[in-house]
Amino acid sequence: MNTPLEILQTYWQHPSFREPQEEIIDALLAKKNVIALLPTGGGKSICFQIPALILDGICLVISPLIALMQDQIQQLAEKNIKAASIPSGMSEDDMITFFDNLRFGNYKFLYLSPERLQSSFIQQKIKQLSISLIAIDEAHCISEWGHDFRPSYRLTKVLKTLQPNANWIALTASANKKIIEDIESNLELDKVQLFKKSFYRKNLAYQFFDTEDKLGKLLQIFTKTKAPAIVYVKSRNKTKEIAAFLEANGFLANHYHGGMTSSEKQVAFNDWMDEKKPIMVATNAFGMGIDKSNVKVVIHLDIPSTIENYVQEAGRAGRSGAKAFSVVLYNANDIRVAKEQLSLQIPSLSEVKNYYKKLCVFFQIAQGELPETTFDFNINAFADRYQMRPIALNTILQLLVNNGLIHISDHHQKYSTLEIIASKNTILKSSSLKNSKGALLKNILRSYGGLFEQASKINEYWLAKKTKLPVQVVYELLTQMHDEELISYQKASAVAKLTFLTPREDDKSINRIGKNIESYLEQKKRKLAEMLNFINTDDVCRSVQILRYFGETKSKPCGICDVCLRSKNNSIASPEEILELLKTHGPLDSKQIYLHLEQPEKVVLVNLRHLLAEELIAVNATNQYYST
Repeated sequence: MNTPLEILQTYWQHPSFREPQEEIIDALLAKKNVIALLPTGGGKSICFQIPALILDGICLVISPLIALMQDQIQQLAEKNIKAASIPSGMSEDDMITFFDNLRFGNYKFLYLSPERLQSSFIQQKIKQLSISLIAIDEAHCISEWGHDFRPSYRLTKVLKTLQPNANWIALTASANKKIIEDIESNLELDKVQLFKKSFYRKNLAYQFFDTEDKLGKLLQIFTKTKAPAIVYVKSRNKTKEIAAFLEANGFLANHYHGGMTSSEKQVAFNDWMDEKKPIMVATNAFGMGIDKSNVKVVIHLDIPSTIENYVQEAGRAGRSGAKAFSVVLYNANDIRVAKEQLSLQIPSLSEVKNYYKKLCVFFQIAQGELPETTFDFNINAFADRYQMRPIALNTILQLLVNNGLIHISDHHQKYSTLEIIASKNTILKSSSLKNSKGALLKNILRSYGGLFEQASKINEYWLAKKTKLPVQVVYELLTQMHDEELISYQKASAVAKLTFLTPREDDKSINRIGKNIESYLEQKKRKLAEMLNFINTDDVCRSVQILRYFGETKSKPCGICDVCLRSKNNSIASPEEILELLKTHGPLDSKQIYLHLEQPEKVVLVNLRHLLAEELIAVNATNQYYST
């Protein structure tokens, strides 16, 4: 039998384990239950994957995200290790075949969401498997004190009855003492060995800049930093806009978000990994499976929603041990927007009840009925019919999933595509017609570029609003133009597959989980408040604040964060230094001055006002300051 180190070197090509991976693996092989708290980049998956390859039988992995499961399954497949998850919409007969393949096909891993585990049929099939190890990934979801509480995670302890001889490992990158205690008690684990790696990163400088000119600061950073970087933003459109801005200013950048196709994501990821485009502008969809050691800087252009999310994303910098930077660019408007967005995102309990009822009506589910069908669920069509706020709708659907009322798979945007295949003259002639087809074609030409060269994503609901036509008419006209060989139109498949897990009981269904919902929504508010407090606390070392948050009380100032650097160097540019700069360099605007002096923008502006009042400087027609 190969040793853990031999397996690591053979399959992962790593020369040695990171601390404390080897100790965790040894504990699991000794049949102990384990809770592992390892920060981002700590190599959590190896801790259960290697013992699973040594032990006989299958490792059952409970994971919260389909994308996360698929990512790990793909990585294992590349190593010729057999792993699987249950495809959505699978019939009972197909599932019997699927589990037979698991039992007799030398599979080593089965990935499963906690919601799918609620199925009595799946439970019976799991009971028939030879399972050596149960891994609970993202285990903080078990605790209502965690940043992503999912009540369905607490149901995973049913596996203790189904597989009493398997031992367990619960893994998380973000948990304090209270959450760790919750994990242990809710999973009813005995003989637990806790492994906890410090969150201290001696090489990572946490730096927060209060600035009105975030784009200017971004350019300043990348002028100095030539190594690979990640810029996190919160909207998909912003990923494109910021990447285009950086490219326009001479930097090689690309973008990444959850709405891109798999091939688009792969191209963007590969170009970043190969450093053809070393700057990646992304939403938090860019995170899973990233193991690039030479990332020099991670920048947040929008305020992260929780400290846990921030630490995870910031931790993608400096994994080689070389000095790296986590930079947050913010201002008073960002704080206001973060609070407003949270209030828009958080629905009331009555809204949850109302939307759940509408969901049942949308699929014609009768009172007391539990349909066996898996439905195609077009979320846009659902939101459009009931005029729902998209942000609140997404939160409500997530609450219904997390609390085991429904299961949604393939929950990511799949776009329709359109390419013009007729000649320009033919298309221009058709678009000039004074009918619905002409109006639709005219709006397509105005709204989307490059359609004569390649297929582009389109949104039929948006086109329907622009042309003031019913969306069904837009679908019919696009299909008609496709048949006439004016365009090549590929209609989007259903956005998601939806399965109802409990009978419809309207208010009763929601009342049963009302406490969970209220706890989740209150926690959202609390987590943002903690993040904003972290930003505003500029008199305590950032590293010390993070370590205290995660229960590490023995900590000392890092010496490299913005707070420590400010305490080391209290020299603030004086009016005389600004005056000397203007005499040496000639006219400069305020941005150029504070970049030259590397001083806070607010301090520079105060000193400029002082110099203007003293008539020692003046302002020219292009808003540049010069000495008089």
